[in-house]
Amino acid sequence: MDLPNDRMMLLSVINTKLRDYYKNLDELCDDLNIDKADIISKLKEVDCEYNEELNRFI
Repeated sequence: MDLPNDRMMLLSVINTKLRDYYKNLDELCDDLNIDKADIISKLKEVDCEYNEELNRFI
């Protein structure tokens, strides 16, 4: 899957997919064949961290 390069757009896409389709970030990354560490790193650049309890980046 091609993910947006813009960090805020990436945040929106990932959170929408987490909300609508996936139980957690691991499931999303496995299904879409994307690197979890890469997503976490990119979103950390805009001060967002994954919250397991809420299943979203905040």
